[in-house]
Amino acid sequence: MFIASQKRKENVAEYLLYMWQIEDIIRANDLDIDKIKTNVIDKFQLDADQRKQMVEWYESLIDMMRREGVEKTGHLQLNKNVIIQLTDLHLALLKDPRFPQYTAEFYKTLPFIVELRAKAGDNPDGEIETCFNALYGMLMLRLQSKEITPDTQNAIAQITKFIATLTRNFHLDQDDKLFPKDE
Repeated sequence: MFIASQKRKENVAEYLLYMWQIEDIIRANDLDIDKIKTNVIDKFQLDADQRKQMVEWYESLIDMMRREGVEKTGHLQLNKNVIIQLTDLHLALLKDPRFPQYTAEFYKTLPFIVELRAKAGDNPDGEIETCFNALYGMLMLRLQSKEITPDTQNAIAQITKFIATLTRNFHLDQDDKLFPKDE
């Protein structure tokens, strides 16, 4: 909870990947708050109030996961909303001639996106979600100490560069500095 709110302010891409990991941690603990207390919350150095807040945060996420039917797979609507916001900004940036560097970065990344979508088969994910799926997959491979091919490393490097560009623009937009109001 504390990490999530900090990441949300500083780097929306890291926030989203973190929240996807939290969803998986909740699933790995069978959506059981007692297991989460033992396996996750108790690992933090928290005072009583912070611990209470963290327990309540996990309980609310568990409740949302049950209500939204994402106990086994999928993402919470609050995380889908971040993808939607990023996708909307992505499309606005592509349409706007003031952002040629963004468009160029996207077109450098597009072949990797197309390849990933082809490998995924019947996957309707959009371009931005495909990028995040790749980044999350890389995170999981690293956590499992699995070997990563040079081609995969190259693809992830480009996707990371592109998502970093989108993230910078997202935060500028959040601060009303991307599309000045006096235009």
